[in-house]
Amino acid sequence: MGDLVSTVAVAAGLFAGTNVDDLVVLTVLFLSANALGRPRPWQIWTGQYLGVGALVAISAVAALGLTVVPDRWVGLAGLVPFAMGVRGLVKAVRGGDGEGPVIAAGLAAIVGVTVANGADNISVYTPLFRTIGVGDSLVTVSVFAVGVAVWCVAARRLGSHKKIIAVVERWGHWIVPVVFMTIGAVILVESGLFG
Repeated sequence: MGDLVSTVAVAAGLFAGTNVDDLVVLTVLFLSANALGRPRPWQIWTGQYLGVGALVAISAVAALGLTVVPDRWVGLAGLVPFAMGVRGLVKAVRGGDGEGPVIAAGLAAIVGVTVANGADNISVYTPLFRTIGVGDSLVTVSVFAVGVAVWCVAARRLGSHKKIIAVVERWGHWIVPVVFMTIGAVILVESGLFG
C-alpha cells in the first residue's frame, strides 16, 4: 500500500510541477470563455484531455524505445529536464521571459496549445515511464487524468480572479525551473547512475 501512495504522490507532484504553466494558459482560456464566449468550456476540457493524452502517449512510446538501454544509463535523460530548469532559471534571473500565454478559440487550437505548451514535459515523462514500470506508469497516467480535471476546475475558478493570474504569472517563471531541476535530479539519482 505504501508503494501505491508513494507512486500517487510522485505522480501528483510531477503533474503539478510540469503543468504550472498550463494552469495559467487554462485560466486565460476560461477568462476568454467568460468574457467572449469563446472557446466554450467543453472545448477547453476536451482539448486539455486530448493534448495531455497525446503528450503521455508520445512519452510512453519513447520510453518503450529506451528498453534497449541499460536502466542506469536511462538516468542520463534526467539531464534534459535539469538543463531545461537551469535554462528557465537563467531566463528568470535575466527577466527575459516576456511571452504570455496563447489564447485559442476552438478545440483543435486548444489541443495544439496544450501540446506545444507541454512539449517539454515529454523529456520528463519519458525517463520516468521507462524507470517506474508498467503498473506504476498506469497509476501515474490515472493520476494525470485526475490532475487534468483538477486543473480545469481550478482554472475555471481562477478565471474569474484576475489578481490570482497576476500572482501565478509573477512567480511561475521561478517555480517551473526549480521543479524541472528537482525532477531531473531525482531521475539521475534514482536511476542508480551514481551508485
